[in-house]
Amino acid sequence: MIKDKFTTFEGDSEYMNKIIGIRREDKNEWERRVSLIPEHIRELKDKFDIHTIIQPSEIRIFQKDEFQDNLAEVNEDLSSANPIFAVKEIPIKLLEENKTYIFFSHTIKGQDYNMPLLKRMMDLKCNLIDYERIVNEKNQRLIFFGKFAGLAGMIETLVSYAEKLKKSGFDTPLSKIKQAYEYKSLDDAKTQIVEIGNEISESGLPPEIGPIVVGFAGYGNVSQGAQEIYDLLPNIEISPSQLLNNNLENDKLYKVVFKEEDMMQPLEGEFVLQNYYNHPEKYTSIFENYLPKMQVLVNCIYWTEDYPRLITKEYLHKNADSLNLSVIGDISCDIGGSVEITNKATYPDNPCFTYNPSTKEFNDGSNLDGVTVMAVDNLPCEFSAEASTEFSDVLKNYVNDIIIADFNKDYEELSLPHPIKKALILHKGQLTKEYKYINEFIKTE
Repeated sequence: MIKDKFTTFEGDSEYMNKIIGIRREDKNEWERRVSLIPEHIRELKDKFDIHTIIQPSEIRIFQKDEFQDNLAEVNEDLSSANPIFAVKEIPIKLLEENKTYIFFSHTIKGQDYNMPLLKRMMDLKCNLIDYERIVNEKNQRLIFFGKFAGLAGMIETLVSYAEKLKKSGFDTPLSKIKQAYEYKSLDDAKTQIVEIGNEISESGLPPEIGPIVVGFAGYGNVSQGAQEIYDLLPNIEISPSQLLNNNLENDKLYKVVFKEEDMMQPLEGEFVLQNYYNHPEKYTSIFENYLPKMQVLVNCIYWTEDYPRLITKEYLHKNADSLNLSVIGDISCDIGGSVEITNKATYPDNPCFTYNPSTKEFNDGSNLDGVTVMAVDNLPCEFSAEASTEFSDVLKNYVNDIIIADFNKDYEELSLPHPIKKALILHKGQLTKEYKYINEFIKTE
């Protein structure tokens, strides 16, 4: 019998079907991203003879014919595919037994809302690889949308701040900035913001509103993306200590980037970064020292309940009559987290809400009274094409390794690249050693 590349022979992995599935993203109407783009699907076909089945979608940034032109099969039925790739969580009812899934599961913090999803995957003996945990030997993430969250988040934050200024009677060049999704492309957005920056350089800003200090909490991929946009405007970078000690000019824009040692203080002894990561309970936040001198905060930090908050409701209530802080771009968007007043996630068509510490009330929109919070939690969707392309450019390098891996083997014998094995949360329905702690968050009936 002549072996055919589409024929499966038991025990002969060289000729086994290599079929991957890509699920339709439908968590909300803004989710236009895809994990693998058309040209990379063709590349996988040409290089590894991988056949791709992708579900149809009316909102995906790349069109059906683009995938078909690059040798993908557009089909609702993914039953013959394994593994299956997605961006966001896959609905519980669509999970299949013994399959390998790759997506952002939002489970590693023990997120309560996704424990039923994880439990179902365990019951079905699935394998789960989480993009968030694909890291190198230094624990640095290798595949992420964070930069694009920062890029879009900074634009949305500037829009919110410009609205606040306008309601205060100041119609500045910043008012010309559009929401991120309204631009044709990232380059289009950058071009206009550069023009606005030139206008500010030539004409300045009203001294009555300054100095305008924009603080960036964190310095990773998200923060770098946000700073990339802000740096298109003329600004002066100063250190956190300079922010406290210097007299700043009223017609200037300033930038301050905060690291852990700037925001947190040990209860005793000196600040040691690794000790802070290992024992956050031994530290307290000193971030409130900087708030009186900031107009805008862009929050880009990773946070769990173990860590101190940056901004508490208590602080805002105590300082309700003297707040300079106008807008928080909470790109991290941890509900009730490092920014305690972030009480919900928002969407691009209604990106912000305002908390009035005097009345303790929340209202949608960028209201004059109170602190406005931009809390869009799927910001990379606003630059879906660019975000998907950069994401896919990394992911494509691991696809064949995932396909040819024999997940029926014991974990110790499972052959996967280090970053992928590190990201394997479930193996045959069991939490792998590094993720056993999640058991304490799973509710049993």
